Amino acid sequence: MGKWKKRLANSWEFYVFLAIPITYLILFAYIPMTGLQIAFRRYTPIGGIWGSEWVGLRNIIKFFESYQFGRVVPNTLRLSVYALIAGFPIPIIFALLLNLMNNGKLKKTIQTVTYIPHFISTVVLVGMLVRFCSPVNGVYAHIISIFNLKGTDILAQPNAFPHLYVWSGVWQETGYAAIIYLAALSSIDPQLHEAATVDGAGKLKRIIHVDLPGIMPTFIILTILQVGKILDLGYTKAFLFQNTLNISKSQIIDTYLYTMGLGGGVPGSSSGSIPDYSYATAIGMTKSLISLALVVTVNKISSKVSETSLW
Repeated sequence: MGKWKKRLANSWEFYVFLAIPITYLILFAYIPMTGLQIAFRRYTPIGGIWGSEWVGLRNIIKFFESYQFGRVVPNTLRLSVYALIAGFPIPIIFALLLNLMNNGKLKKTIQTVTYIPHFISTVVLVGMLVRFCSPVNGVYAHIISIFNLKGTDILAQPNAFPHLYVWSGVWQETGYAAIIYLAALSSIDPQLHEAATVDGAGKLKRIIHVDLPGIMPTFIILTILQVGKILDLGYTKAFLFQNTLNISKSQIIDTYLYTMGLGGGVPGSSSGSIPDYSYATAIGMTKSLISLALVVTVNKISSKVSETSLW
């Protein structure tokens, strides 16, 4: 105990600063977790969290047995895998090309122009795409009128939704994501490039044998983190793109969770639909547990295969 008091007296400033994030986590991360028990209750606002009936795993089983499970889960997985495949190579290629540029001003201009879309809000982005794809008065409408073609409402086509969702995200995030890879490329020892040049390696061979191995640890870490979000697409963009015609493809776990918890809930009462907070909480908790399991699994595989991992 004496050593602890001495250490506290000598480094009290460190512990004061450490107490701030710990307090923040306790208040805003761990204490709210007590609300997860709603997933195991038949929650009612009158009874509250502690006064509502305990139903165990009934809400989780209800989700797995729901007819919506066979639609929202495959939609979410298809969209996530599509975004993962399309979203990862492009920032890497873009960063490698930028790294080869010798014109500093042009390089900075291109980098600035490409990462500005990251700061456009999702609502504005969707509004831009809706205006662009409008078959009545959008850019798409003017193009088809020039060529005297018969247009269709792209936003109403279920099969068009995944492409609009993924590629709008690629356009918005490519420049910003490339910053991470540019930082990794800047940490590569220049002597490796000089040695490769002396050995007669051209730009392509230096990219393959020097640059790619240099950014591989960064790529692996980002991949592990992205796999953890494979079920967590966020509801905002999907919800804004969603309509009654494309809902067969645009209904994902997050939008379904929002609909059940806040957006109207399940039909059944004489006064209309009522939100089912317990059911929505059970869906969200199940999604989080699956994501945690995926991160742990992929991290374990990565540590054995590449010796690079989160922990």
